[in-house]
Amino acid sequence: MVGRAAYLAVDWGTTNRRAFAMSAEGAVLDSLQDEQGVLALEPGDYPAAIASLRARLGANPVIAVGMVGSNRGWQGAPYVAAPATLAALAQACIAPAPDVWIVPGVALRHEKRPDVMRGEEIQVFGAIGAGAAPPTALFCQPGTHNKWIETVDGAITDFTTVMTGEIFALLRAQGILAGMLDGVVADGAAFRRGVRRGITSRNLAATLFEVRSGLLLDRLAAAEAASYASGILIGADIGTRDDLQRRPVHLLGGGPLAALYAVAITEAGGDPVIVPDGSTTAGIHAIWSLRA
Repeated sequence: MVGRAAYLAVDWGTTNRRAFAMSAEGAVLDSLQDEQGVLALEPGDYPAAIASLRARLGANPVIAVGMVGSNRGWQGAPYVAAPATLAALAQACIAPAPDVWIVPGVALRHEKRPDVMRGEEIQVFGAIGAGAAPPTALFCQPGTHNKWIETVDGAITDFTTVMTGEIFALLRAQGILAGMLDGVVADGAAFRRGVRRGITSRNLAATLFEVRSGLLLDRLAAAEAASYASGILIGADIGTRDDLQRRPVHLLGGGPLAALYAVAITEAGGDPVIVPDGSTTAGIHAIWSLRA
């Protein structure tokens, strides 16, 4: 099966790596996932890492996306400025080694607000190419750094990075709320109450302190604290958008966090649409098709 692969697609993130043996038609023939993200490697380690992938998945050309092209990865692939198209990304790929290409990310360079991303743009183009989202759409990619991404006629025109997940992790680990947020985060009355509080909050720092005061004054059960705090943060994230009313929001990534965002988007009046798995490989295959 692996011998029929035309190329290898690699989603090389900060902490994790996913690699796929791909057919010329875009079918996944074999795959692996490990913790060999860019934080586990030095720039000089990548040739051996590529050789190891080829030994496992087939001696084929490689197209890699994500943080491998950042200043913390193998070699910096300069950002393509928004509005960015799939063709522009394909044309701007760099080749750090024979038959290896790294796909650049996308940068927002206007004067009001700079922003960058690497990897999420591939999911967006993959979803559009697969017909899972229209060419003009709003995307949400929940994660440590949530992304709101807007497209017009198939081009990425604007996006916003929100450090929602990272802030929650920091609150759990240190500060006055540490030890109060160790419970499981799940959808339920506490989470939805937190979402509504976060959406309407005009002072996120003050609203988060209500977790502590609510516990002290028996207004919040200890078992609900993590869900309530998560709801506040996700609600505040979503509350910054004033364009969600009855608007489809295409959720990338799936999993429990995307499900929580779907609940919160519904609370804000939006219409969440879960994008099926496979948008990353679909996007990489689109790049491959343009370069082949």
